[in-house]
Amino acid sequence: MDIMTKIRIGSRKSKLAMWQTYYVQDRLNKDGIDTEIFTMETKGDKILDTSIAKIGSKGVFTEELEEQLASGDIDIAVHSAKDMPSLLPDGFELIAFTDREKSEDVLVSHNPNLTIEDQSKKITIGTSSVRRRALLRLYYPHVETVDIRGNLQTRIKKMKDGLCGGIMLAYAGVHRMNLESMIVQSFPVNTFVPPVGQGCIAIEAASTLPIKKRDSIRSCLNNPDSEACLLAERAFLRRLEGGCSIPAFALATLDGDTISLSGGLVSLDGQKNITSNRTGSRSEAAAIGENLGNFILSSGGKELLAEIRSQQD
Repeated sequence: MDIMTKIRIGSRKSKLAMWQTYYVQDRLNKDGIDTEIFTMETKGDKILDTSIAKIGSKGVFTEELEEQLASGDIDIAVHSAKDMPSLLPDGFELIAFTDREKSEDVLVSHNPNLTIEDQSKKITIGTSSVRRRALLRLYYPHVETVDIRGNLQTRIKKMKDGLCGGIMLAYAGVHRMNLESMIVQSFPVNTFVPPVGQGCIAIEAASTLPIKKRDSIRSCLNNPDSEACLLAERAFLRRLEGGCSIPAFALATLDGDTISLSGGLVSLDGQKNITSNRTGSRSEAAAIGENLGNFILSSGGKELLAEIRSQQD
């Protein structure tokens, strides 16, 4: 790339978002690409007294960044892949997926002795995720949940101020913020299946980004294994027409050229849980995700989705 050309990177302002952005910037800089960072607040950052499901999942953390992409003020936007809608607006694409961190959920607490296995004690867990809340009701029905919004540091302060005894979070964010000492429990991914994309950073661009810039960015940042897994997971979620406002989940793993995808949908009360898995060649990643989505829909998922959305309205 022309040494005089800068890649303008857009990001949210939170500490975790900036960690991800500096990670991307560092990778690009080491590849000889000059960069500049622009930060902004999104709707999801500004509205902290309403759950994501009630705000609406489409564009909650992406809309303002996409406006900057469309205008050409920035070249790429850095996102947590799990925050991305399953279907992007016309004129935008995900051009790279970075190396993936461990994808499981964890429970963090200022109380090192906290355990949700003990059914004799009242335990309140903070989470803003409809998926985590539903899976807690499925596996730990004795646990109470409370909605908790804000960046990681804000959530931890709310917990310490007495809102809840612990918070469910993605391991990736806890690790990146050097807060692993607060983890009191990790949840196995074969039962507490994570949301689509958790642990991975996604790079979004406008379709009008010059091909030379696109190819240079992709060559530097894209992990082919992450991309194959995310293509499968996102195809599954797209078939369900879902985002972060529905309790859907999917995780793909690779063994050589074989991709394995587990996914499903759980009711808001945790009483219905439809899950299945598919395997195939990595070259068929998107088709595998779509096939799993079709199976979940035909196995009661269509009716369950209608029930979930009627309860959320």
